Order: sequence, then structure tokens, then C-alpha cells
Amino acid sequence: MGRLAIISDLHMDINHLTPVHFQQIADHLKQQQVDHLHLAGDIANKKERALSVIDFFQNQGLSVTFHWGNHEMIDLAEDEIEGFTHPSFLNFHTYPLSDTHLLLGVNGWYDYQYSDLTNEKDILRLKQLFWYDRMIHRQGTDPAISHEINQRLREVLTTIPTDKQVILSTHFVPQSAFIVRQTGKYARWNHLNAFLGSPDFGAVLADFPQVQDVVFGHTHRRFAPKCIAGAWYHCRPFGYYYEWEMTRRFVKERQLTDSFQPTKIRGLLRQHDDDFAAYKQAHLIEELEQGITYIDY
Repeated sequence: MGRLAIISDLHMDINHLTPVHFQQIADHLKQQQVDHLHLAGDIANKKERALSVIDFFQNQGLSVTFHWGNHEMIDLAEDEIEGFTHPSFLNFHTYPLSDTHLLLGVNGWYDYQYSDLTNEKDILRLKQLFWYDRMIHRQGTDPAISHEINQRLREVLTTIPTDKQVILSTHFVPQSAFIVRQTGKYARWNHLNAFLGSPDFGAVLADFPQVQDVVFGHTHRRFAPKCIAGAWYHCRPFGYYYEWEMTRRFVKERQLTDSFQPTKIRGLLRQHDDDFAAYKQAHLIEELEQGITYIDY
């Protein structure tokens, strides 16, 4: 028996994670008897920072693999996105966890199908106005890139023997069951679902019974595991500090505001920097436990 831990959306720079925090995490993973750690994208906004996180955990004696999320991609050349040269990079490659279990990593992408908008020009205009990924330069349209990735996924899965059990990690959302549809004054947020993932990715997975578990993030919403077409889907991203349950408690315990709106809470937290920093260090592992996926194999 072994134990795999997968963390998506660590965002070490946005979350101001220091070596002290990483030491806490490494010590906790060892206490949890984790044999292999996989980081499922959005480790950091810069390639070198992301690689420094990989190095840190490896220097702690942990076995580590990773693939990219969209946040690293603004700092990558086109060929580095899908074919980065690093012994721990896992994109369309498998890592043998045991004689029976393989970890398969795939960056993934999106094709706009989750949006309630249907006009591609409107979606592209929205991306240029509001979405972080406007700074990523890729060859081809988003739907075309996503289609190519999904085809390649099928080709890779076809090569995996049916007697193997596959744990697949990706960054983007592969099933519509994990897309939240807003109503009322927040309905416009449904437009931005265009950039969350591809249901066609999940449709490919449904054709391969050896895929037992699928782990992803990107949405920054945490869900209970769901069994879809015979595979268990896990979405428990770590997310931004101003979205954390820990942060909600911090604000509530100190009665800092009557309502908690994550996008507006950052300025409030800056007014209590030292207090929140101490609180974060004290409660980081509690938050991590809500934003990590363990799979025993």
C-alpha cells in the first residue's frame, strides 16, 4: 500500500507562502505517510518559483511530480507548456506508483463549452477584458488547442494496459457537474465559465475503465467526491488566501465585517497583516487538509 497526495492551486506567491509554511506542509505530509506528492498546476505565477517549490519538497525527501496550470503558462514559451524538460514534469506521461497503479498527468485546457455565451467573438472579448489568461500566448484557438489535447489524451490512454489502475491529474475542470451556475445579479459570472475546462476531456475518460480517480482544481471551489461513469472525481483546490475557510473564521472571530466577499476582503486583511500572518501559520495545516486530495493505492 502507498499514499498519493495531490495539491492543486497552491499559488505560493499570491498566498505569500514562506519557507516556514512549506516546512509545515512537508512535515505534515510525512506525518500523513505520503509516499508521493503531485502538484496539479498553479503552483506559482512564475516558472522559477514553481520549480523552487518542487525542489523544496524533493529536498525534504519527498517523491514529487507536477504539471502546469494556467498561472505558470504566462511565463512559458509555447513548447514549454506541453513539453517542459524536467524529470518531474508529468504531462501526457505516467509515473508508476506501484505494480498496479499509474499516475497520469495532463495540463488540460478549455473550449468554452461551459459558458452560457455561444458567440466566440464575445467570449474572446471577455477574455481580453477580464481573464488572467489573456497574457498567455498560444498557437491556435482555445477550442482547437483543447480538441488536440483531448485527442492526445485518448491516444495515451489507449496505450495503457487494461489491468492497470490510472489516477489522472489535470488542472482544468473535466465535468459539468463541477460548474456552478449563478443566478440573479451574479448570473453574468456564468459567461466566465468558458475558461474553466472542457466536458469533452471528461467524455474521453469515460471510455477508459482503467481510469479510477480524476483530480483537478482551477475552479477554486471545493466539492465532495463524485462518481461519474465509474471514476471518482476529486476537486479540492487550495485556492487563494482570501477564499479560505480559515480567512472566513479570522474575519468572523474578529467581527471585521458584516459580510464576507472574497474579492473585497484583501484590503481588510492588509489592515491586520501581523495578526493574520500569525493566524495563517497557526491554522495553515487545517486549511491544507480541506484543499488536498489523498488517494491510497
